[in-house]
Amino acid sequence: MAIRDHSVTGETFQLWECRDCTLRFTQDVPDTSSIGRYYQSAAYISHTNTRAGFINKLYHIVRNRTLGQKKKLICGSTGLQTGKLLDIGAGAGAFAAYMKNAGWQVTALEPDASTRKKALEEYRLNMLPAESLFELDSAQFDAITLWHVLEHVHDLHGYLAQLKKLLKPSGFIYIAVPNYTSYDAAKYAADWAAYDMPIHLYHFSPKAMNKLLGIHQLRLKEMRPMWFDSFYVSLLSEKYRTGKQQLLKGFMSGLVSNVKASTDKSRCSSLIYVVRP
Repeated sequence: MAIRDHSVTGETFQLWECRDCTLRFTQDVPDTSSIGRYYQSAAYISHTNTRAGFINKLYHIVRNRTLGQKKKLICGSTGLQTGKLLDIGAGAGAFAAYMKNAGWQVTALEPDASTRKKALEEYRLNMLPAESLFELDSAQFDAITLWHVLEHVHDLHGYLAQLKKLLKPSGFIYIAVPNYTSYDAAKYAADWAAYDMPIHLYHFSPKAMNKLLGIHQLRLKEMRPMWFDSFYVSLLSEKYRTGKQQLLKGFMSGLVSNVKASTDKSRCSSLIYVVRP
């Protein structure tokens, strides 16, 4: 399936799927030295923190609500009210700052230098560059979070091996990624905004994630649905498909997706995989 970069270049990329594990992947992706330009969009909200437009305003409303939900999930599964957290792909720093203010000792990684600077100015967070992941001491973190990050990683196996190394034996990893087996993914097909090519290199199903985790002797403890994502993704997908905002259509698509996923959460638009060694 051919999928267009709607954010920056308008280029088209091919989506392929492994018949065995069902992992989908973007074919002929730019390498690590050249992919940066595909992130240079004023609409790339995790870097710009923009509030321009209805969809971005909605993103901020939802984000502020989900910060507490993420903290509750982490505290509930780890059994800790405070501990050591590694937040990878921290973006503008909202989650890392929230956890720091809640008493957690936070290490935050972010590949984009300008975004790290913004986080320092807004939250007084001294983020580290992404390559610092491989320089950290082993077995030190109670929780490692990747909120919509793993789909951006070139070296999946190298990353997961390092995450396992950095985690305490009693620790948890939280991986949030889009789910291409969702209703909204099927409806929008090549216009599904969560394919987000070429910056999304990999595209996961629950089966593909389970296979990947198993290779690294990691265990899936539970899957948590991200109910708000279906609305955000459907609104963007309608815009990609029609060239203009279709608020009612996008909202209804998100609602239908969630209703269908209510009886089978593995079909939710995005999922949080709660993982243990």
